[in-house]
Amino acid sequence: MTTITRGSCLCGNVSYEVVGDLRPICLCHCSQCRKASGHYTAATSAPISNITIEGASLKWFDSSTYARRGFCDSCGSSLFYEPLGEKRLAIFCGSIDGDPGVSIDSQIFVEEKGDYYATPDVKVVNQSELGWSVGSDDAG
Repeated sequence: MTTITRGSCLCGNVSYEVVGDLRPICLCHCSQCRKASGHYTAATSAPISNITIEGASLKWFDSSTYARRGFCDSCGSSLFYEPLGEKRLAIFCGSIDGDPGVSIDSQIFVEEKGDYYATPDVKVVNQSELGWSVGSDDAG
């Protein structure tokens, strides 16, 4: 049986569907994720070819020279992170409708975490261990 995951922004103007399995969730503490979301992010990912996105309100912001972020220009919801040249798209878990069927298994950029919180007791990995080819001197 094929897994189908759906999600959307807060106002519903942008929606998406993922056919197939999602990667386990990774927490990102980089300063750009914290500024874009208000806290650290929890993201899963899937091959771009497995994702259908609908809604004219989806806008992309080039957050670095190697990645861009997808958000709704109506309600401001952060939805996606796309390392340029990659074949996977990160999906921010807060936008997923219901249970994503995966759990947190790792975290990255803990050295950039905010001073106002403690990191969860989850394995710390380098971004390269997740299969992304981008690096960070403020993540992306």
